[in-house]
Amino acid sequence: MNRELFRFDEISIRGLVMDLLHNAWMILAAGLSLWLLATGWHNLTYQPEYTSSATLVVTLKGESNTYSSLSMASQMADVFSQVFQSDALRDRIVEDTGEEVSARISCTPVTETNLMVLDVSSPDPRQAYLFINSALKNYEDVAGDVFSNSALQIVQDPEVPEAPSNTSWAISHRYMLALLAMAGMAGVICLFYLIRFTVKTPAAASRQLDGKVRGVIPYEQTGKDGTKYAPLLNSPLVTMPFTEAARRVETRIEYHLRKKQAQTLLVTSVLENEGKSTVAANLALALAEKHRKVLLIDGDLLKPAMHKLLQERQGDTPALSDALSGEADIREALHYNEECRFWELFQYRGLENPSAVMDSEKLKQWIRAWKKEMDYIIVDCSPAAVSTDAEVWMNVVDSVLLVVKEDYADVRTINDTVDAVWQSGKDFAGFVLNAFHREWFWGMDERRYGGYGYGGSQERN
Repeated sequence: MNRELFRFDEISIRGLVMDLLHNAWMILAAGLSLWLLATGWHNLTYQPEYTSSATLVVTLKGESNTYSSLSMASQMADVFSQVFQSDALRDRIVEDTGEEVSARISCTPVTETNLMVLDVSSPDPRQAYLFINSALKNYEDVAGDVFSNSALQIVQDPEVPEAPSNTSWAISHRYMLALLAMAGMAGVICLFYLIRFTVKTPAAASRQLDGKVRGVIPYEQTGKDGTKYAPLLNSPLVTMPFTEAARRVETRIEYHLRKKQAQTLLVTSVLENEGKSTVAANLALALAEKHRKVLLIDGDLLKPAMHKLLQERQGDTPALSDALSGEADIREALHYNEECRFWELFQYRGLENPSAVMDSEKLKQWIRAWKKEMDYIIVDCSPAAVSTDAEVWMNVVDSVLLVVKEDYADVRTINDTVDAVWQSGKDFAGFVLNAFHREWFWGMDERRYGGYGYGGSQERN
């Protein structure tokens, strides 16, 4: 395996975006969680503060010069603040209101005017209002000498504040925090996609997999317009790119089998649901189109699927397991499919313990006999990582073909399976990349997939 540093053509932009969409709930959950956390923190720590304000105008007694009034407002702002914050005035306010007042006062001049804004802030809106009114009422008694040459007039009367004048950092930034959390989760999903050691593009497969890539079969949508169908070559609903790719794969595999003088081919995968049964059925169909005598065997005794794929009912036909256990004659289990034009040997029900009936010697004997009658024998068996049936079939067949689904099985596990094939002394026919999507950008798709029909350039000789 040639594992290089990160290369862009090993990443599918479509796959990355679809991964984000499939995990959109995680992104939304991250944003909502941080939003709720910020809100909870606000509720636990936030102390509301209410501000009552009054606007005052500063004038000089006996002075009509506007400039002098403007200068006085600026100079007196600090003095007013000190007076209003003095203990003497606070004592007068307590005496006037008859209650202890907790408040903070500030006095700010309005730029380039002789106006000042007096703000009183308190955790209680009523106390803020009482404080500012009492301060305006009693400030002359406390510091009359300070304001002997100036006068304050109220331009805007204070009002009882109805809403808090402050807000917490958590509540004011919670939407930004939620967006950052969503972006962070999206980044984590992207990172996991990038470091997930799976086959994401055909270009990646040619470097990551220990063997030849015989072709790429595109993903075929089988649920369009609510119609479900199996993506088989004899179906009128399959698309032209799919049929061309499947026939191209068959041509290359038949060439390899002839070159190796092999007649029996085991089609398997590492994991379930990688499309091995569909690939095996289409190989048999494509060979039958060329008038080859083909026997298609469903050797998956654990979860047989070929009879469902081809819509075959058992009827009175014995299953493969019946012949292996001696309950039926193998010749009775063989059936010729008139529509598909090949012979079938199917398993119609799953067994709890397939190894109990598997007999490699009996299978070898049958295979030797069938080779005299058939051009090719295609065997579909259980995934290599799920059952030991694949090991038994490897000892029976001539060559092994691995089906690899896009972004599914770990590359290291796939290559370990290839090593097991070589160690068994059998020929390895290579890989078929199954259910690979076209990239969204045509130029990128052409470069990665080798042009129309999903790339003949992927096979390495």
